[in-house]
Amino acid sequence: MNTIFPAELSEGGLIIYIDDIIICCDPWSLHLERLARVLEKGTGVNVQISLKKCNFGFEELKALGHIVSVLSLGIGKNIVEAVLLKPIPQNKKEFRSFLGFARYDRQHLKDFEVLGKSIYRICDQQTAIEMTEERIKA
Repeated sequence: MNTIFPAELSEGGLIIYIDDIIICCDPWSLHLERLARVLEKGTGVNVQISLKKCNFGFEELKALGHIVSVLSLGIGKNIVEAVLLKPIPQNKKEFRSFLGFARYDRQHLKDFEVLGKSIYRICDQQTAIEMTEERIKA
């Protein structure tokens, strides 16, 4: 999908995730213009649209666990709860699983890249993981 709409993606206000497209821009006239362009381009290359999955005219929309608006892309409350409810990983397999889970929303997690790299480094070591207080806090 990204290859179909490169110009629209570079202009901003268009989010594509696999086969989902979100158009979010202000003012309303610009939103309608982008919507028309996306629909026109999409039908030109046989992109099929399911009207059951479409939502039009919302100031804020929940999609893929995120809150999307013209102003921001925020993390949904259910994702925060899912992270907080996950048990503290105890071995390398659980750490790798947690990192994969957390990477999905890494842009919303403070210092994720720094913490993630150090956890990956620990997972690559040949020794067992020792759970210290510092590692639990991280």
